[in-house]
Amino acid sequence: MQAKNSKKSYFYAGLTVLFWSTVATAFKFGLSHLSPANLLFYSSLTSLIFFAVLLLFSNKRKSSLFSLPNLLKSALFGFLNPFLYYLILFEAYKLLPAQIAQPLNYTWVIVVTILMAVFMNQKLQLTGIIGLLISFGGVIVLSSQGSIPGLGEINIFGVVLAISSSLFWGIYWLLNVRDKRDDVHKLFLNFLFGTIFIFIYCLFTEGITISFEGITAGIYIGLFEMGITFFVWLKALQYAENTAKTGNIIYLSPFLSLVFIALILGEPISILSIAGLCLIVLGILLPKILKKSD
Repeated sequence: MQAKNSKKSYFYAGLTVLFWSTVATAFKFGLSHLSPANLLFYSSLTSLIFFAVLLLFSNKRKSSLFSLPNLLKSALFGFLNPFLYYLILFEAYKLLPAQIAQPLNYTWVIVVTILMAVFMNQKLQLTGIIGLLISFGGVIVLSSQGSIPGLGEINIFGVVLAISSSLFWGIYWLLNVRDKRDDVHKLFLNFLFGTIFIFIYCLFTEGITISFEGITAGIYIGLFEMGITFFVWLKALQYAENTAKTGNIIYLSPFLSLVFIALILGEPISILSIAGLCLIVLGILLPKILKKSD
């Protein structure tokens, strides 16, 4: 049993925020050198290697890892994430400014809430409905900006893709929470199948492209979006005296991400992008805040 330590919890949570704040910039940088499919191939392959090493050095039981039921389940999970989710998300980032795509990606929390109400009979409270409406208002603000100086028109198809990616992540999330296998086992098999799927997809569509800058971005994304950060975040929760408070820290990430987007990518940040992001995050956090005050 991990001893609780709030300082360590906040330290690991802070690292998680820092790592996840950089990935939107890494996405755009990688996509300037590789197609979405190729960037996903290198990212997924990096994560597969990372989880394979973890699995190799873990002392956890591996005898049932490659049983037929586990393989079939992981094939479905790997198709949803990383293959389908990230392929659609990267396509959205290719079409949209990072400051638009990144906040829209957080709508997965809204999608999960709706899916839980529909498929898990979790009744939506009034505060939850109000929060959803506020977050949807943020989506409308983000997608109706018209154009951003220096970046051109907002691509509505890109907006649709970004929101669609959240739907597939929400479905993956619901299936995954019911799967009681060890996290390392699950993620290794997910990325094994995901890497196979994206490799086959690339072979039959555009082939495998080699770009030093693109591969470097793919490795970074594979480690700090999909791999290492997952375990840093688990550490934060393990040390947390109050997991709800620690969990809320993660919503600093999209705001810090705008700083990296402005400084590294040079995107002029629109006030409406900030307003839309604030509404999305407020809609997510409001039900939690009101529930505590009851």
